[in-house]
Amino acid sequence: MTFGLRKRLSEERGFSLMPRAMAISSSSCELPLVAVCQVTSTPDKQQNFKTCAELVREAARLGACLAFLPEAFDFIARDPAETLHLSEPLGGKLLEEYTQLARECGLWLSLGGFHERGQDWEQTQKIYNCHVLLNSKGAVVATYRKTHLCDVEIPGQGPMCESNSTMPGPSLESPVSTPAGKIGLAVCYGMRFPELSLALAQAGAEILTYPSAFGSITGPAHWEVLLRARAIETQCYVVAAAQCGRHHEKRASYGHSMVVDPWGTVVARCSEGPGLCLARIDLNYLRQLRRHLPVFQHRRPDLYGNLGHPLS
Repeated sequence: MTFGLRKRLSEERGFSLMPRAMAISSSSCELPLVAVCQVTSTPDKQQNFKTCAELVREAARLGACLAFLPEAFDFIARDPAETLHLSEPLGGKLLEEYTQLARECGLWLSLGGFHERGQDWEQTQKIYNCHVLLNSKGAVVATYRKTHLCDVEIPGQGPMCESNSTMPGPSLESPVSTPAGKIGLAVCYGMRFPELSLALAQAGAEILTYPSAFGSITGPAHWEVLLRARAIETQCYVVAAAQCGRHHEKRASYGHSMVVDPWGTVVARCSEGPGLCLARIDLNYLRQLRRHLPVFQHRRPDLYGNLGHPLS
């Protein structure tokens, strides 16, 4: 298991727009620390939990206030039938294990994509891809059901039709206040829709989350550039916990979990294989950047409408 930590130095990568003093506005030891976990889920739910729990405990030991797990942290099945068979309701055994883990470790958990049997399970026989946020007492403080389902066919990567087993969520969720900042919840494929990130930012998000299971073809081409674009256009931190490696004979994921700051700099990145990386969240830096580069004040909805309508 490898653990990486990169300290942000904003004056690098051409940050000449800002005075040096602005970039070092807070002592790094005073800033909230977040952990981004990278795993290789399989159809074995208990082994997956064991792996995730080890990473969460390590994150707590290192002083993180919040740990992010990727999409499908609970399992990655071989086919839609197995996905439906392995799924559980939010009140099931697996989520109870994670609530106990959050309480034990005393930190918040972003569970990036739980295969949820919703209240309409009996009628639809389909599930939701549900991003669950737990506080340090193990309480569910927010749930976001993935609104953009990944029905694509990429040459060389194989077809994916998430809607075979999954229902799209009906709405976005308002950002949630956490010890690291106000978090806007999304999932994987949603990073391709800037309207979503703009709506969350206009609703007050300071951190956008894209827990993911990106493929081996789209990953090298699009993963980092999309995450950096979402950070730059919203002036938010972006946290992307990712699946990595081969899950079974039918599927593999790209990995490269990362944290991007509001300037678009990758400030933390996981090594190959399961592990975690750490990053400090500097909200003073975010606010100063927004003051110096006030893009949201410069928008012209009279010309092109609101690309991301503020949440009610």
